Amino acid sequence: MDKKSKMQAEKHLTGTLVLSVFTAVLGFFQYGYSLGVINAPQKVIEAHYGRVLGIAPLDKHATNASGEDGTVPGMESWGGTKGTLTPPADTGEDLATSPHILTMYWSLSVSMFAVGGMVSSFTVGWIGDQLGRVKAMLVVNVLSIAGNLLMGLAKFGPSHMLIIAGRAVTGLYCGLSSGLVPMYVSEVSPTALRGALGTLHQLAIVTGILISQVLGLDFLLGNDEMWPLLLGLSGVAALLQFFLLLLCPESPRYLYIKLGKVEEAKKSLKRLRGNCDPMKEIAEMEKEKQEAASEKKVSIRQLFSSSKYRQAVIVALMVQVSQQFSGINAIFYYSTNIFERAGVDQPVYATIGVGVVNTVFTVISVFLVEKAGRRSLFLAGLMGMLISAVAMTVGLVLLSQFAWMSYVSMVAIFLFVIFFEVGPGPIPWFIVAELFSQGPRPAAIAIAGFCNWACNFIVGMCFQYIADLCGPYVFVIFAALLLVFFLFAYFKVPETKGKSFEEIAAVFRRKKLLHKAMTELENLRGSEEA
Repeated sequence: MDKKSKMQAEKHLTGTLVLSVFTAVLGFFQYGYSLGVINAPQKVIEAHYGRVLGIAPLDKHATNASGEDGTVPGMESWGGTKGTLTPPADTGEDLATSPHILTMYWSLSVSMFAVGGMVSSFTVGWIGDQLGRVKAMLVVNVLSIAGNLLMGLAKFGPSHMLIIAGRAVTGLYCGLSSGLVPMYVSEVSPTALRGALGTLHQLAIVTGILISQVLGLDFLLGNDEMWPLLLGLSGVAALLQFFLLLLCPESPRYLYIKLGKVEEAKKSLKRLRGNCDPMKEIAEMEKEKQEAASEKKVSIRQLFSSSKYRQAVIVALMVQVSQQFSGINAIFYYSTNIFERAGVDQPVYATIGVGVVNTVFTVISVFLVEKAGRRSLFLAGLMGMLISAVAMTVGLVLLSQFAWMSYVSMVAIFLFVIFFEVGPGPIPWFIVAELFSQGPRPAAIAIAGFCNWACNFIVGMCFQYIADLCGPYVFVIFAALLLVFFLFAYFKVPETKGKSFEEIAAVFRRKKLLHKAMTELENLRGSEEA
């Protein structure tokens, strides 16, 4: 059998595997939908808040800025309702403070999603180990259904409180799902398909964002009558995932390594791989199980304190930071304004066009990731984003002098999004699960998830102030950060394409030994010179 045929034989893309991965990534579809859905109906929801609270809505231009990582406070121009409501008869002081109250409630409506994700992400490892991957995803779906019901019924109660509570509960679900889904997908996927199937997380996210943008148009669901349905619609995906999970096999690695159920693990493998001999993967699991048995269970504290995991932990955290601090939210924030200045009549449709490009190139990355490798695509994506950020800065700075610079900025937007989806967008979601073996994996995914959510929240809270301070030069900051991320990835991030978990761990061990040897050599030279 030649190498190509052997590779094809090892892939084993079966119907059960497709169903299992599709069902799992529905959790990321809900994540993407929740990120994008809050922006389009901003005007009508704020107007409704104003009626419920008896205060005048803000009179500012709203930006529909659904970003890759979603929008949290600061990612949009607050307000956005030119309101036709007559302000209540009130004192000047109350009228001055009422827009701030409205801003506070809108800010909470958006940001509680990220807060919920941060809180729940720490429990991913525990719930995944206690219940198993499939049962855990089944149970946490209850949170999604409950959160979407709260938002869908917002008009029947204090809408601002119901939406804030619904966003928080949905955030709790997404925080758990964003850890459980990569864990499950990486464990059920054959090594040869692990990267391609891993990029489906990102595809689900951008699809969710795109659908929320389209459904949020005024003539569909983004109007005063239908916005509660728009907010609660991802509950349908939660129900679909709930029933499909009943058909999915449990992770064979979890069954074999964590529970020691050899026969059940074999049955699960046969369902996932079809008519093939599962013994090769069983042997790999046995080796991993023996390795895990030789060390105590790894807690989050041990993950940070043990030198054995230090390099892998730093890489896992840095890829999350690079995804969130890359500037993708800033690009989406500026996109509508740039499209307007370029003379686009309906900039909201141009922004949706960016969302379409986002989705298309995520699909392309599914095929690229197993051919080019994770590290190569991650580096190419970061460098492309760096060049695009510089072009964006030039375009924004010279826009007042040369009208055609708006087109430079528009092209830079699309290129920035394309390069993001090539590497820094999808790869951080699954590479963490590849960097760690069964023992430390749940704890590693938990801290990586928390880091991603925390960075998401920080970017959202701080970006508006930085943008106001720096103006068009804000992209210089992101260009500098992207250069740092590129250099880090070049020297520290290993290639995980086609490698088993043990082979990846061996890469870090070699780097550690090389670093130790270099340090000893430098000390020896210093002693000789002395």
